[in-house]
Amino acid sequence: MKRREFVTLIGSAAVWPLTARAQQPIPVIGFLSGFAPESFTPEIQPYLVAFRKGLSETGYSDGRNVAIEYRWGENQPGRLPVLAAELVRRKVAVLVSTGGTASAFAAKAATSTIPIVFTVGSDPVKIGLVDSLNRPGGNATGVTMLVNVLAAKRLELASEVMPGADSIGFLVNPNNPNAASETSDIEAGARNIGKHAVLLRATTEQEIDLAFASLTQQRIGAVVTAADPLFDSRRAQIVALAAQDAVPGIYFSREFVAVGGLMSYGSSIAEAYRLAGIYAGRILKGEKPGDLPVQQAVKVELVLNLKTAKTLGLTFPLSLLGRADEVIE
Repeated sequence: MKRREFVTLIGSAAVWPLTARAQQPIPVIGFLSGFAPESFTPEIQPYLVAFRKGLSETGYSDGRNVAIEYRWGENQPGRLPVLAAELVRRKVAVLVSTGGTASAFAAKAATSTIPIVFTVGSDPVKIGLVDSLNRPGGNATGVTMLVNVLAAKRLELASEVMPGADSIGFLVNPNNPNAASETSDIEAGARNIGKHAVLLRATTEQEIDLAFASLTQQRIGAVVTAADPLFDSRRAQIVALAAQDAVPGIYFSREFVAVGGLMSYGSSIAEAYRLAGIYAGRILKGEKPGDLPVQQAVKVELVLNLKTAKTLGLTFPLSLLGRADEVIE
């Protein structure tokens, strides 16, 4: 054998395993969100960053040894079943559902075999997503956050900042599965502190504008925003309307305060996404979702914005400042 042929043969033998490895398919994660894609701008990007961080903690990196395919509900729950079915046909290795309870239900209805990792703001046992928190069973597990159950507490905090406000608005999306229970909690909480809760319903971007116009007409002293994917994706709009009408607002996540909202009280949504990323990675490594306990993001954050308070002519009580987890100046 000539030397040139020998060198070529050795070179081919060295390259072949690399080529074979390069052609090996990598697992695909289906990411189903109730949000619109444009919602994942820098102000909401921490959610995706946190999810990828969770993945990286288990050794996975998007584009290197795992791929992520996104499907967006565009704040229209009716789109989610079709999008979930698309990801199932794509034969994803894990189906991650985020951006509201409707996304989790769509994922569960679409498959009983592909592992599902959800993030929800409700009790997943109570709403029927899993059999129990410790032993979910079936093909789904995930993270639950304390967002929907804290509406009455947000009302109390709003009253602390605005003690003279007799009426406090409650911005709620009636299409949200948790709307009835949150509304009931708010109304009961308002009665307990001698306030009147005024319901402001909105299911679209345009109806959010109308709700704030109604709030101004009724001279409502403050507004509490219900936990909802639509409101989360439209946080810049909501915060701008509150500023325009000089209405103090309290929200369910710090991301509202980061873009100029007055205050927030709720679980860290970014942390829930990170935990979901960890679970997705663990499932890719072979663990079964039914054996992974539903994690509870129980840390609750109180975040205050001093600049916004000054603009509104408000002063946070010292007792509230002392309890704050973060103060944005």
